[in-house]
Amino acid sequence: MNPALWLTRAARLTPRAPALLDGADTVADYEEFARRAAAIAGRLRERYGALPGDRVAIFMPNSVSYIELLYGIWFAGCVAVPINSKLHAREAAWMVSDSGARLVVTSGAKPPAPLACVECATVVSIDEFLGLDTATPGDPQQRNADDIAWLFYTSGTTGRPKGVMITNGNIAAMAMSYFVDVDSVGQRDAILYAAPISHGAGLYNFMFTIRGARHVVPRAETFDPLEIQALAERLDNLCFFAAPTMVRRLVASARQTGFSGAGIRTIVYGGGPMYLSDIKEAVATLGARFVQIYGQGESPMTICALSRDLIADRQGERWETRLGSVGRAHSCVEVRVADDSGQELPRGEIGEVLVRGPTVMKGYWNNPDATEAAIRDGWLWTGDLGEMDTDGFLTLRDRSKDLIISGGTNIYPREVEEVLTAHQSVLEAAVLGEADPEWGEIVVAVVALRQGHSADDDALDGHCVANIARFKRPKRYVYVHELPKNAYGKVLKTELRDLLGHHYPAHSPTSNEGR
Repeated sequence: MNPALWLTRAARLTPRAPALLDGADTVADYEEFARRAAAIAGRLRERYGALPGDRVAIFMPNSVSYIELLYGIWFAGCVAVPINSKLHAREAAWMVSDSGARLVVTSGAKPPAPLACVECATVVSIDEFLGLDTATPGDPQQRNADDIAWLFYTSGTTGRPKGVMITNGNIAAMAMSYFVDVDSVGQRDAILYAAPISHGAGLYNFMFTIRGARHVVPRAETFDPLEIQALAERLDNLCFFAAPTMVRRLVASARQTGFSGAGIRTIVYGGGPMYLSDIKEAVATLGARFVQIYGQGESPMTICALSRDLIADRQGERWETRLGSVGRAHSCVEVRVADDSGQELPRGEIGEVLVRGPTVMKGYWNNPDATEAAIRDGWLWTGDLGEMDTDGFLTLRDRSKDLIISGGTNIYPREVEEVLTAHQSVLEAAVLGEADPEWGEIVVAVVALRQGHSADDDALDGHCVANIARFKRPKRYVYVHELPKNAYGKVLKTELRDLLGHHYPAHSPTSNEGR
């Protein structure tokens, strides 16, 4: 099953339906959308020799062209490797190299130097794929359910990022589950890409293509609540995925402007913890428009869901407890809470969350050891700790890994630690998350300096910005003589958390610069 088939079917059934919108302006109907995707596929094959199964990386911000390129890649039977445009070019270059991508497409005329040095890939501008002759699309390349369609780079708390192999079958199961467990979609609806297409927001494109609905790319390069309000008023029936931080910003803006949520049909939130007070305020301000999902790159957008009716309900039994949960298992998967051996625990006991079903990834790209550790006897071990109640509602309690989720974006401590310890003044460093009312968590670095060096936040901040994405840099530095360790030399992050909790209260960043 090739996802591009959904596009060609929509083009044949509703050729004149508006498909791609730049802001509020329609730039292509479904017939034209399909023609452009087919033309991109032809260019990939004829000029760049792309074959079915070849990887094509995308390193650029959201745009209408991004969506066209994705479907052109699939039309040709290739594998899309979307990379978050907020990453440092060195980080992107590593992912391109690891994936063995034949091509990497960027938005600028001149590629970043690290990308230009990747031996396996040719770097080209998106301009190469604009304004091509748009002949009759024909049929997309045939692909099987087990063939990879999307290579999504995520990370654990140790080592390099891992490429999650998402197959055509995974995508089909995710799409069908969305219709059953999350939301219906009609042709008059519009998916708004308010978050990076390279991540969860992009994965939700399929359901709207299947239904011949609209794809809307905001013109602002960052999340802009006022633009969303304006688009809702002009376009109506907006649906979008938002991290809790984005929801909080939209609610704060709505309270200032008096916006009621009119024109917004559905806001799917996930990607980090949503505090009870925040979702209560969101529903009170914008109405019953919210659905929560819990998923991972390894089971894209599909582990649990909490419906809009349950989120808005204030009369049902234990409504507040359920509102604090991530809902019940998606229809296409099994979810259990298990002990270290994988045995299911009694309801109400805390253990690791496991999931099994057709949305679970094929494995990690070229990383059989990581695949074996993550998938055991068909069950994906999520690394999240939670408890299941008697009605099947899952509540997450903690993470067994040290992953930091700030503003809905995953940040991996070791990655930041390695950059910090490369600085001449740093002897050792430990990075952890600290609770924050705005971002969910902020990054805090606990640093032990080399002899003869003094604390210099600006120097460390500049070093981080030069080597990793800005949103990963620590928001606060704490200096100690040495990091606490156990008898085996392992840093005791539990003691560091106690240190931060007792002596360094959480605070909100004064700016959202660089996020």
